Amino acid sequence: MDVNPDQLSNYATRFIDLLIDYSPKLISAFLILFIGLYAIRLTNRIIRNIMIKRNLDPTLSKFLADILLWALRILLFVTVISNLGVPTSSFVAILGAMGLAVGLSLQGSLSNFAGGMLIILFKPFKVGDTIEAQGIIATVAEIQIFVTKLITGNNQTVFIPNGALSNGNIINYSMQGERKADLTFAVSYDSDIKKTKDILLDVLIKNPKVLKTPAPEVFVKNLTASSVEFAVRPWAKNENYGAVFSETLENCKTALDEAGIAIQPYTLQK
Repeated sequence: MDVNPDQLSNYATRFIDLLIDYSPKLISAFLILFIGLYAIRLTNRIIRNIMIKRNLDPTLSKFLADILLWALRILLFVTVISNLGVPTSSFVAILGAMGLAVGLSLQGSLSNFAGGMLIILFKPFKVGDTIEAQGIIATVAEIQIFVTKLITGNNQTVFIPNGALSNGNIINYSMQGERKADLTFAVSYDSDIKKTKDILLDVLIKNPKVLKTPAPEVFVKNLTASSVEFAVRPWAKNENYGAVFSETLENCKTALDEAGIAIQPYTLQK
């Protein structure tokens, strides 16, 4: 293949002319790019510091900062290519179509995303709370954008989608700071009601983990065909609830045995 020197010279001249014509746009585009990236990092840092000073939820702060970061990056990209002379109308239309397609294909993920936002904003629970949701009782380890991570009592890790979590019933055992144990002891009709009540109440009063306020309660709950049922209701701090529950069962059983009061076999606890 023969190469025409004049033709090569013509191509080189046209390339140089084109480069000279576009060099101001290229220089300005690179300047916009570098200045924009620096401004984005600075803005993102300032926004994060403001949210930290306002004690905004860490998960929400990170999420909002990340959204702002990518929104500014997209805006910067559109500005740079627009400065180069590339028409942005078609590009924006393509981005919109891509966003619609992705949204339709990720409906479940978007539902979980919306659920995560609702949980973060309205705070039905926080990290460290013990909750009951979707048939699971566990401690909240982490609230992510799409799922919530829970740790059960036997150290199993459970991930619940935020969409289902935010749309279902949630029992938060930690929100009030105190919990009441609700136990029932059934004794025979031969037992002295006042004596039994005094013994059960004395057990609660002697337990240092049982709160004085609200005061513990012991009262006759029900009269069945073969027994008298006593409700035993001590209050405890959330961190002591498990210990108070088990100690109350053990100590009440021991105290009633020492008093010669027989507990019926169908005693209920809940």
